[in-house]
Amino acid sequence: MDVRYPIGQFQPASFSEALRDERLADLRFLPGLLEQAIENLDEAQLQTPYRDGGWTVAQVVHHVSDSHLNALSRLKFTLTEDNPTVMGYDEVKWAETAEYTLLPVNVSLTMIHAIHAKLVALFSSLTEEEWKRTYIHSQSKKQFDLWYLCGLYAWHGKHHVAHITSLRERNGW
Repeated sequence: MDVRYPIGQFQPASFSEALRDERLADLRFLPGLLEQAIENLDEAQLQTPYRDGGWTVAQVVHHVSDSHLNALSRLKFTLTEDNPTVMGYDEVKWAETAEYTLLPVNVSLTMIHAIHAKLVALFSSLTEEEWKRTYIHSQSKKQFDLWYLCGLYAWHGKHHVAHITSLRERNGW
């Protein structure tokens, strides 16, 4: 198993109602799964990198909050503007900002619960045409649609939960 990608890399897929329902469930349940993944970890465990050279468990939780906040922003811009350019960000530098070490992970978990309630509500309300709405990513300069965005972040949450749960398994936590 590649510890960087314990569930594999994201694979885009064509739209289907069954896959839409699966992705919405992934988004709906991510906050609880992330909470379970870190349940009963002490501070030393939270400060353990999930792999050599990787982020600590705490950084992973804070990153999910930041990343999914960006997803919500991208979704809303795409729903309210025609093919907007959405900002990318340097996730490594974001992980080095002060709140990643100053704040407990429960602050980010609270945000993740709120962000995911909004993501699920918005994605659940999309019409067939709205799924096809597009945005341009500022860093890659590529165009993506909302179906891709939903799939990417459904995968992204599971990806980071697996970082934590696989670390726990390897370390016998």
